Amino acid sequence: MTTLETPVPAGHRSLRQRAGNAGRRTTSDKVFNAVLTIAMVIAMVPLFVIIGYVTYRGIGVIGWDFFTLEEPPYRRAGGGYVAGFFGTLYIMGLAILMAVPLGIATAIYVVEYGQGKLAMAIRFFSDVMTGIPSIFVGLFVYGLMVSGWISVGFGTFVAAVAIAIIMLPIVTRSAEEMLKLVPDEWRNASYGLGAGKAQTILKTVLPAAAPGLITGSMLAIARGIGETAPLILTALGSVFIVTTLQGDPQAAVPLQIYNGARQPFEEGLNRAFGGALSLFVLVLIMVVAARIIGARANKRK
Repeated sequence: MTTLETPVPAGHRSLRQRAGNAGRRTTSDKVFNAVLTIAMVIAMVPLFVIIGYVTYRGIGVIGWDFFTLEEPPYRRAGGGYVAGFFGTLYIMGLAILMAVPLGIATAIYVVEYGQGKLAMAIRFFSDVMTGIPSIFVGLFVYGLMVSGWISVGFGTFVAAVAIAIIMLPIVTRSAEEMLKLVPDEWRNASYGLGAGKAQTILKTVLPAAAPGLITGSMLAIARGIGETAPLILTALGSVFIVTTLQGDPQAAVPLQIYNGARQPFEEGLNRAFGGALSLFVLVLIMVVAARIIGARANKRK
């Protein structure tokens, strides 16, 4: 029985034919995959060592008392970081109110309205600010608001300003990218139905980009919640719960970790490791939640 094969046009190679360098390319692909896998494992070893050691040292102090009691002198056992947790939530709440709405509004201007040099300048400075070391932000706020021109002293508000400055470029750039992903056809359809520019942004663009905006904001919060250097120069630190907005030094978990890690007493060190573990778990939860929100949004799309 004769098998009929489709003739291959002149100048073309059948896909069934194996290229001469296919074996070498397959080998190279396997080698590079193995090298990258080994590099990834090597890079993850320090991460797991750090996580394991912090967990080993800090898990013993984690409990209800750790989240509800104030910190005793470093040489004494027991107590907790309730002042730090309260201060961190206080500072981050104010920073979120400053950074997230302003960052999203800036992104809306750049994507929907900005076409000139101002939009280019905003993008440039957002990229530059993303890479600025946080200690410089702390020095700027300290020189401007704590002891400089405004001179209002240490407190919760100036600490929130410093954290908001760190969060702002992250929110702006992530929100800009999310808004760009909204198809122009949706905007045109909204315009075709008679909606204006503002109505289209509020009722079409922002709802479509909402999961991405939430994800970017949560990642910015995760970055700001662990900052220590700006708080040293703005919040200063305390071991007591402080409710005043400004004028009194405010506590924060990163500051209590920093101060606890500098002293020689074992109990104080253990509480510092417990605070580090709590902060790590909190940041991990926020990052994972941001990833889940982003993944679900992509599935719906």
